[in-house]
Amino acid sequence: MEKMQFKAESKRLLEMMINSIYSQKEIFLRELISNASDAIDKIYYKALTDDSLSFDQNHYYIKVKADKENRTLTISDTGIGMTKEELENNLGIIAKSGSLAFKSENELKDGHDIIGQFGVGFYSAFMVADAITVTTKTIGSEDAYRWHSGGADGYTIELGEKEEVGTEIVLSIKENTEEDSYDEYLEEYRLKAIIKKYSDFIRYPIKMDVTERKRKEDSETEFEEVLEEQTINSMVPIWRKNKNELTSEDYENFYAEKRYGFDKPLKHIHISVDGAVRYNAILYIPEQIPYDYYSKEFEKGLELYSNGVLIMEKCSDLLPDYFSFVKGMVDSEDLSLNISREILQHDRQLKLIAKNIKNKIKSQLQSLLKDEREKYETFYNSFGRQLKYGVYSDFGANKEDLQNLLMFYSSKEKKLITLDEYVLSMPEDQKYIYYAAGESYDRIEKLPQTEVVADKGYDILYFTDEVDEFAIKMLMNYQEKEFKSISSGDLGIEAGENEKGAESEEKDNKDLFEEMKTILAGKVKDVRISKRLKSHPVCIATEGDVTTEMEKILKAMPNSQNIQAEKILEINRNHEVFTSLKDSFEKDKEKLALYTNLLFNQALLIEGLPIEDPVEFTNDICKIMV
Repeated sequence: MEKMQFKAESKRLLEMMINSIYSQKEIFLRELISNASDAIDKIYYKALTDDSLSFDQNHYYIKVKADKENRTLTISDTGIGMTKEELENNLGIIAKSGSLAFKSENELKDGHDIIGQFGVGFYSAFMVADAITVTTKTIGSEDAYRWHSGGADGYTIELGEKEEVGTEIVLSIKENTEEDSYDEYLEEYRLKAIIKKYSDFIRYPIKMDVTERKRKEDSETEFEEVLEEQTINSMVPIWRKNKNELTSEDYENFYAEKRYGFDKPLKHIHISVDGAVRYNAILYIPEQIPYDYYSKEFEKGLELYSNGVLIMEKCSDLLPDYFSFVKGMVDSEDLSLNISREILQHDRQLKLIAKNIKNKIKSQLQSLLKDEREKYETFYNSFGRQLKYGVYSDFGANKEDLQNLLMFYSSKEKKLITLDEYVLSMPEDQKYIYYAAGESYDRIEKLPQTEVVADKGYDILYFTDEVDEFAIKMLMNYQEKEFKSISSGDLGIEAGENEKGAESEEKDNKDLFEEMKTILAGKVKDVRISKRLKSHPVCIATEGDVTTEMEKILKAMPNSQNIQAEKILEINRNHEVFTSLKDSFEKDKEKLALYTNLLFNQALLIEGLPIEDPVEFTNDICKIMV
């Protein structure tokens, strides 16, 4: 019997093709089952156009059988089979797909699209097998044929023996090595797990002989192990069912079955699109944040299926980073089963799907915010920080999509509000959207800088996440209202009668402030009379883009470049401390230095900033006590 050579390859080409497309060896079973499903699909299609054929779905199935003793794994189907010429054409040329040719010739329009369209799936079996034997018999033929290959050295085709129409593929499983255990592909539990993982939604039964422990007849205490043929896959994917047939419980059960999370999802989105690109999707907005969500171990992405067959567990290209909390799956008939991560990045259909999914998620969140406020706030408490990161990242490219989804704690309402709600409640004379940053709501509420803004009746948004100010800086404004920190040098608030004398008071004490500025050289940009303080003696204001809260965050980062805010020490001219400063300036410069350092360190503590020399600070306190 003559051994024929493959027409388009060498051993190196075969290995490159397998290794570049498949990252996991277990994929081989998915590929062979998908090919078997294709073979049954072809009979179905022929039955639609050939009156001499009938199609009873109960007669069509795929069987997986392991033989540990002989180290063989058999995948058989009751599909259309192959002629000798088809064997040579389909299995003799790597990267030639019989399914793709069949589809091109017949232009399927009935929804039964053929899965395998890339032509290399069959050869993935060589990742786990030393040799492959294919025995096949096609409709209307009395002869069966046997194809055999040990790899890239070639193949043989001869007459074989097979009674029923269909194909049987026997893999001679490799011996174990130090790096790989091939025994697992002969284990019942492992095969079941692979089938459930990748091929659960193949539309035909995938059968296996499964070991079950059962009570012996006529015995209450004795048990025996028996082999029982079972259907491993569920066959009907939930995403292809009519939405009207499904209940909330069905969606929650699917969420639990797929192990998307241990919580109950707040909302689900069921998408069915039949347009420029066809796909179905079920997406979930979780209630609880995964324990590793903000760690480098977290991997975003949706499960990606091609016609019911899993091709990627985490397809990150389907979700923007700011919606990385979304769980779920996408199934498209327009994606190749054998598509690789590299190809996916440039796939036009995938980009269209991703764009639509992004818009659907945004729309669902807006609807949740409008109609189910309590649920939205639950979601926001878990994932609001991620939306803010989305505003900040990519130089603000996504801010238009996300700004209406943001919420912040309101000083007046004592609850989370949106930016839109803030602007709608602004008094006519209010120029800016005011905010204050700090570690907690309680600490922010006690900040001296809030006094004058609160006295004017203006609301203040409290920022407690480290990303808040960075996101707001990227937004710059909302509905033409600029954001303004309460620590800003210019609050844009018209001075009341009590504050109008501040400028003249500052001129009268110019020398005092210059002396204090000299004492604090390198620590502050300026010292001046405050127009914002009412009862507190001192505070720190800032100029420029970096606030004191941003300084804290930047300093805590790795490779910190010691970026600092431009600090201004503001003194309350109506406080007794100011009188003491003026008096010491006239009579005791040493005491002025003591008071100045104490006030500056006091202001740092209020801001939550570290004191440069705590020992010196405590010694200064002791000096004023004696």
